[in-house]
Formats: sequence, structure tokens, C-alpha cells
Amino acid sequence: MRIRQAQPSPIRVMLVDDHEVVRLGLRALFGQTGHIEVVGEAGTVAEAVLEAGRVDPDVVVMDLRLPDGTGLDACREILSADPTVRVLFLTSYSDEEAVMSTILAGAAGYVLKEIRQDALIHAIETVSSGRSILDPKVTQTVLDQVATLAGQLRTTKASSKDDLSPQEGRILELVVEGKTNKEIAATLGLSAKTVKNYLSNAFQKLHVSRRSHAAVLFSRQSNKSGRD
Repeated sequence: MRIRQAQPSPIRVMLVDDHEVVRLGLRALFGQTGHIEVVGEAGTVAEAVLEAGRVDPDVVVMDLRLPDGTGLDACREILSADPTVRVLFLTSYSDEEAVMSTILAGAAGYVLKEIRQDALIHAIETVSSGRSILDPKVTQTVLDQVATLAGQLRTTKASSKDDLSPQEGRILELVVEGKTNKEIAATLGLSAKTVKNYLSNAFQKLHVSRRSHAAVLFSRQSNKSGRD
């Protein structure tokens, strides 16, 4: 695995979209920036996983719908092989479920294809720097729900039997820091499966679903990044 620089120059980008004309347009756009280099392309999940391993990108710009599966499948496999890769979903689908699914898959961002050119370039720069980004056009409803849930989590006290264990609390702290289950496992000397089980127990104790909690964590991370 390549050790990435804190501020790589240029940003190595791989494009994953089953429409060649979309990839051509993105390649042309990024070629004009002088600091974003397209190092690979793919049109399917299988191609994306293989190509990511071959070209070692900093950022993968991924469509959600692909002929042989979904971008979520590719995202999980790519991040499993190399957690340092940043996946930015660029899609036409704006439904809330899709946003939540990409968050759970470990994506660093989600933007719509109607995004402005300069905003897309900024999104790539943002995720490449280690921060997260969500398109406000697709997340207002989600963030409203997140705000309500976050308030509930702050004001609701679990009973003594439902208190989080020290290990569960530590794992949640690492999730908030943006670490994947694989990275958390390595940090704490646990298996990825054990980390997943701890998280499942923590979510049950907090009386929230996996999706809702993930959204809260993602929102807090995004809000923090916006204030930096």
C-alpha cells in the first residue's frame, strides 16, 4: 500500500461511470485544473475494483448505478483493500436512502451530477484532504432528521443497564474520527467482526438505527470540517 502524502499534488483520480461520455467530460474538466490527474477509468463494479488496485488513486469518483451491481459494492471492496482511498459519489439519484447507504459504505462524499464544475473540483479537493462533503440539495431532509436525533441523544439518558461499555465508547469515538471498522480493529487489536458487533450493541443501547447513527456521526464530522 502506498503511503500517501498529506497534500498530494496532483490529486490522483479514478473515474467510475458506465457512460463513456460522462468519463470523457470529467477527464476533460479535470485536465484543465493542473492539479487533478485522471489515472484510471472503469464502467463496472468488477472493473472498478481491479483498476483501483492497479492505479492506486487518491480519490475515486463513483456513480451509484453500474451494470453489474452498485457503486456501493465497489466502494466497500475498494476501501477494504485500501482504507486510505477516498470515494466521492457523483450521481443523479438524490433519495435519502441512497445518501445513507453511501455513508454506511464508507464514502467520503455524495454530490449530484448537476453540480457546478467549480463545486465538483472543490468537492474532490475536500475529500482528498481527508474531510467529508454532502450536496446540500440532497441532504436537507436528512440533516433536519439528524439534528432532531442528535438533540435526542444529548438529552436522553440510558438506564444503568444500557450504559455503553468503555470499549463501545472508544469504538464510537474512533468512528466519529472517521475511521473505518478495519482501521478501528487495527487500532484496538480487534477483528473487524468484533468491532462490528460492538457497534451493533452500542446502537441498540442508544436506541437508534445503524443508518440514523451513521448520519449523526457523518454530520458532526462534516460540520466540524466546515468550521476548520
